[in-house]
Amino acid sequence: MTERREYPTALGASSLEKITLLGHDLAEDVMGSVGFGELAFWLATQRRPTPGETRVFEAVLAALADHGFTPTAITTRLTYLSAPDSIQGALAAGLLGGGSRFLGVTEDCGRFLHDHLPAELPTDDAGWDAHALRVVAQQREAKRFVPGLGHHVHKNGDPRTPRLMQIAAEEDLVGPHLALFAAIGRVHPQVLGKTLPLNGAGVCGAALADLGLPLELLRGFALLARTAGLIGQLAEELRHPVANDIFLSVDLHNRSVAPDPYEPDEPGGPRG
Repeated sequence: MTERREYPTALGASSLEKITLLGHDLAEDVMGSVGFGELAFWLATQRRPTPGETRVFEAVLAALADHGFTPTAITTRLTYLSAPDSIQGALAAGLLGGGSRFLGVTEDCGRFLHDHLPAELPTDDAGWDAHALRVVAQQREAKRFVPGLGHHVHKNGDPRTPRLMQIAAEEDLVGPHLALFAAIGRVHPQVLGKTLPLNGAGVCGAALADLGLPLELLRGFALLARTAGLIGQLAEELRHPVANDIFLSVDLHNRSVAPDPYEPDEPGGPRG
């Protein structure tokens, strides 16, 4: 007789009469009582967040939801133009564009800060500044960027950064990741010779890491936030379409040129 296998889960499970989620009755205990942001945190950590943690987490989701006509938004609109029968394809196309330049910075910054926390955490700004100075100098010497530093639009300061830091401070949730990130913002001009803003995606990664969320999931939370933004982009596309204009602005202005054959400098090596 074949032994019946079991697949234990603390998440959703269904029986004839009810659905349980995280050990609670979904219909009676969760629906109408737990907000979506709180639930998303709860699902990822399997512990219910405090009101302060929920506020910081939902502030992160709001910060990352939409930034206008970014490549992810344009991709979603153009995919919907091409396949209006596949809203899931349009949303997926936009989310697949979340990488090292857009959205992925949240994870990159959280991981970077975590990897560069000192063994003994400083107790004041002076200690954090001294450590941050070493971190930025090491990155400069290695010719590597500091994730979360710089923004292509908000060159004089990303408005999301001080606001999220303020919210975290109000909830007494400024941990070592936000402390190191703030210190990098203070000291990097001494190393780089110029002042760059701490961007919103980076501060979101620092805040999520301080909430104790798994570093491997930080980009997932950015994608969760952006899903709401992309739904908004599609809703606006339905009312005020621009995707066809974007398509035609390229298609009607292409210019034929001679082929540019690929010629590697050396076997197995790309040119240039």
